[in-house]
Amino acid sequence: MTKADSTRTAAVVGAGQTGVTAALGLLGAGFDVTLYSDRDQRGLRDDVPATGTALGFGEAQAAEAALGLDTYIDRAPNHTGLSVRIAGEENAELIAFDGDFEGYVGIAVDTRLKADERLTAFLERGGRFVVDAVTLDTLDGIAGSHDLTLVATGRGGLSELFPIDPERTVYDAPQRGVLTITVTGLGYGPEVFAHRGPAGGAHSGFSIFAEQGEAWWGPYLHKDAGPTWAFLGWARPGSDWEKRFAAADSAESAHRVVQQLYRDYIEWDLPEVLATRHIPEDPHSWLKGAVRPVVRIGVGETSSGHPVAAIGDTAVAYDPIAGQGAQSGLIQVQRLVAAAAGHDGPFDADWLRARYAEFLAARSDAAAKATRLFLSDPEFGDIGNQFFATAAVDSGFAAALVGLLHRPQPFLEIDSVEDAAAYITGVTGEDAAELLGRFQPAGRFERSRYDAAIARA
Repeated sequence: MTKADSTRTAAVVGAGQTGVTAALGLLGAGFDVTLYSDRDQRGLRDDVPATGTALGFGEAQAAEAALGLDTYIDRAPNHTGLSVRIAGEENAELIAFDGDFEGYVGIAVDTRLKADERLTAFLERGGRFVVDAVTLDTLDGIAGSHDLTLVATGRGGLSELFPIDPERTVYDAPQRGVLTITVTGLGYGPEVFAHRGPAGGAHSGFSIFAEQGEAWWGPYLHKDAGPTWAFLGWARPGSDWEKRFAAADSAESAHRVVQQLYRDYIEWDLPEVLATRHIPEDPHSWLKGAVRPVVRIGVGETSSGHPVAAIGDTAVAYDPIAGQGAQSGLIQVQRLVAAAAGHDGPFDADWLRARYAEFLAARSDAAAKATRLFLSDPEFGDIGNQFFATAAVDSGFAAALVGLLHRPQPFLEIDSVEDAAAYITGVTGEDAAELLGRFQPAGRFERSRYDAAIARA
């Protein structure tokens, strides 16, 4: 009999998307699993907001598939690319490009839906679900009575058990204020956002303002309303956008803030945005806040010395601008479950540290660095200018650039403009300087004619 067939026990604390995915994965690997949550199943589904848009691409979907889980590709509207518009100082319209996703799609699924369906499957397959607020004291007893204990309580909760890694944590404060809301009223056909490109509503849209922040619209699967759209905005500290985001206090007011933002700043997309409606049936269909990007030491010890491992946002908190949080959590879980299934020894601190180091090297370090690129970190300013301008003149490089959201590993080796130029040449087969020399500022982005298209329909 293998260890995977034995009565090894595991505890998972936290029943969000990452925690319940880990619990279900370990159950499938032969563990006797107990999942702890401070909310019951209905509360997890209906009494909290979704934690961001949880946009995922091919590598994260492959991790879910490897665990035998629904990837939602057949249920959620698929993103087939990313349409980017960049405005510089005084909102000058500078860069426009569409990057196609090559060999994969993006999907954004309500984390409450995923967690709820996976919790149902966990219970149907014999997992134990305990509704209790776990503290540092009670965690000690839980870890002492299980072979493997994982903590997935998000950025708060029990995260203090895992010290911040000063070498990997670059920022001492959030880099953006965040506002998100889910809306109805738009389809996904070529007439939606047609001014951005022939893919229309099959591409999500990203607008970057050097002095204000960033705004994203993308197809989404809401837990109740089904196929919808989501807005996710990032406001630079001290900006006008930050003041506007702070004023939101409900789904309805968040929707008004977003529509007015597009009237005043992003009028090229305004007709589509004005066609949207908030979801009154879900008062938690919006969220505002700020995330400090933090990498923690992924293994801690309880008061009695029992080792516990952090997963998901408890281990690494990313700014959501590059969509790495939910993806990395799923990838971390799949790697950990696969390693645990084949392990014959104890799940001691050394084993847990080795698995965490492997995850950092395989995904998280690259994901954190790519996030800094999309945050316009000054350290990568010249590289970002080179990349985005080149994407505007070469569709192949545009696909590679947006592909960093799917697989960020190539960016880990890029530390200078010379490295960036070599990467551009490797992707395109052309001299990077010659490509960059062909760049011309957009001057004026094409404006939406969505109202007219609807009128003609």
